[in-house]
Amino acid sequence: MSDTPTLAFLMRRLEASASGAPAPDAVATGFPSLDQLLSGGIRKGDLALIAGDAGSGKSALALAMAVRAASSGRNVSYLSAESTPDRLVERAIAMEGRFSIDDLRKGRLDEEARIRAANSIQELRNGLPEFGLIPEPRPESVAGELRRALDLEFAVVDGIGGMSAGERPRDEEFAWAIASMKRLALELGIALLVTVPLVRPVTGRDDPRPMLDDLGALGAAKDSPDLVLGLFREEMYHAVKVGIEGAAELMLLKNRNGPVGYVDLYFYSRWMRFEDMLEH
Repeated sequence: MSDTPTLAFLMRRLEASASGAPAPDAVATGFPSLDQLLSGGIRKGDLALIAGDAGSGKSALALAMAVRAASSGRNVSYLSAESTPDRLVERAIAMEGRFSIDDLRKGRLDEEARIRAANSIQELRNGLPEFGLIPEPRPESVAGELRRALDLEFAVVDGIGGMSAGERPRDEEFAWAIASMKRLALELGIALLVTVPLVRPVTGRDDPRPMLDDLGALGAAKDSPDLVLGLFREEMYHAVKVGIEGAAELMLLKNRNGPVGYVDLYFYSRWMRFEDMLEH
């Protein structure tokens, strides 16, 4: 029967559900509150977007999810349009070791920080994502890189906002890129996480938290992805308020197969590190 694989998979899901285990096709992000909200993580075949204002930490959060997934034994690729693999490895080690990249580059790490750095390197030695640079700002270039990966389960694409074929207006190019990413997730059967910019300004309005309409893309940012995560750090907009330093919200603005909601995170700007408040 043509539907036998689907029936077998559904049976495994039922068995996992009965035991309290997450869905077998879910890839955990490594952030407990988010994984709980997503019933285990991002499912294979799904496209998830992380959207946020410039400087909110989208790339840092996506990198953290990639590193945590790889550390748990998943096969992970992280493609960037802005950073070389060497720089990404450096950022990952600094993030996990809780030290400043600037201090590392200037040789200002104290003994305690050097020990943390060495431990971070050791821990990540066999658990880093496969880092790569997107050679051309086109969805076809991303697809070519990911198709070459063996047994890939989870991929992060950082920098889709600049993708263009030079053939359409910018908003059409952005919509086309997002729709292409969804097709790629289905084709490869992977959980695909993509960082996207906000195209509508949020500064100056009463509530600057990102909304689906802020993504623009001619509705593609609403229709194509299975999950849309909005990242918000209040200190970016109300710096004079006391007690909000580091506070961050990750809002699940769209969830095709479940409820929406939000989780509380904490951002250590010196280390470019996000932590789940459940971890404190």
